[in-house]
Amino acid sequence: MLKETLQQIRACSLCEPNLPLGANPVIQASESSKLLIIGQAPGLKVHNTSIPWNDPSGERLREWLQLDKAQFYDPDEIAIMPMGLCYPGKGKSGDLPPRKECAPQWHSTVISQLPNVGMTLLIGQYAQNYYLKDKPKTLTETVKQWQRWAPTYLPLPHPSPRNTLWLKKNPWFELEVVPYIREYVHQHLKS
Repeated sequence: MLKETLQQIRACSLCEPNLPLGANPVIQASESSKLLIIGQAPGLKVHNTSIPWNDPSGERLREWLQLDKAQFYDPDEIAIMPMGLCYPGKGKSGDLPPRKECAPQWHSTVISQLPNVGMTLLIGQYAQNYYLKDKPKTLTETVKQWQRWAPTYLPLPHPSPRNTLWLKKNPWFELEVVPYIREYVHQHLKS
């Protein structure tokens, strides 16, 4: 059943008129996936290659998780589904926000077909705003309170190189949160 859902998603053109480069939904999942990563939306490089997190942000994310590319791109281990499945285009200071149509259209259907997911990484404010109810107003405060939702949900800052300053200002993240995620992910992926 998930196979058909993924085919439908990859053929989706719901918001194509609003996409500067057309629809190219990027998703990775398997019914046996154990970790779900929900980010924002594909960037231009990901749009062009159809490989999720195929950019410097993905390199930092894999470093946080201590996973090599083979593990990270194994859908039997890791599902990857952004809030907006297609590249939204360029804005004044980076990419535009993810399209709002995708999550309500596809997320619950996909998640209902991922029975083995033990942890969902919510990367960035769009994913956190959608999935975490009664959360603090700022991303920093939300990530600081990660234990409220762990291990079901783990709110993370975006691993973009643009967030290097945030990481320097908030060293507790890489000292406390990253080790917890690594340990949980590696234990769960082994089981």
